[in-house]
Amino acid sequence: MSQLIDTHAHLDSDEYAHDLESVIERAGQAGIQGIVTVGVDLPTSRKAIGIAERFASVRAAVGVHPHEAKSMDRAAIASLRELCRHPRVVAVGEIGLDFYRNLSPRKAQLVAFRQQLELASQMGLPVIIHDRAAHSDVMSTLAEWLPQSQGNTRGPAKPVGVLHCFSGDLAMAQRVVEMGFFISLAGPVTFANARATRDMAQKIPLDKLLLETDCPFLAPEPRRGQRNEPAYVRYVADQVAELRNLSPALVREQTTINAKLLFDFNHS
Repeated sequence: MSQLIDTHAHLDSDEYAHDLESVIERAGQAGIQGIVTVGVDLPTSRKAIGIAERFASVRAAVGVHPHEAKSMDRAAIASLRELCRHPRVVAVGEIGLDFYRNLSPRKAQLVAFRQQLELASQMGLPVIIHDRAAHSDVMSTLAEWLPQSQGNTRGPAKPVGVLHCFSGDLAMAQRVVEMGFFISLAGPVTFANARATRDMAQKIPLDKLLLETDCPFLAPEPRRGQRNEPAYVRYVADQVAELRNLSPALVREQTTINAKLLFDFNHS
């Protein structure tokens, strides 16, 4: 079976508290060779690292989600900096803006976003971007940051990050790709009524595409309504292959190459 990488999971969720080992085992059986488990605040970032230490296939991302931006202060940035030094950490995330729920003030979200982008530059790590109902502000913030980030240790030829569970339009997708980001698709691409997302899946260059579950959320068809888990990223891959009239093996192979280019799975 062709290999796959789930580039965005939340394995620290209480929904996996009693069967995480089985979840990881099923992922392996489904051909999932790698999983990036993503923090949304300091406690979940620490949990993500702990999970990555336990399971060889898992790597961690650490960051403060826009919902939690109001908690950001100098101590939090200092703590994140220390977490970034852990050898199992491969990205800063999940960071960004969420103007849909506005669980933190917009000004606080923007400050936290910029602080963590700068941290990623300093640590030489890619970023995992959350963008909900904030397309314009996300794009302008990234455009301001990118010229400053080019001096990081990753070098300008390396991709700089990913917009996860992408919800923008095709014009935005094209700009995102030009800026050096990947675009990630999740379970909604399997929903028959998600016409814009399905159209996007056909038009994004395959070498700029990542796949994810965002589990335990957004379970794809035919598991919709259930708890999501990394093994189900295969349904996302199969749907993308069908929409593009490509073999599932090709989609799996290229998106795995893409994920390994962005995230350093050689970290021990």
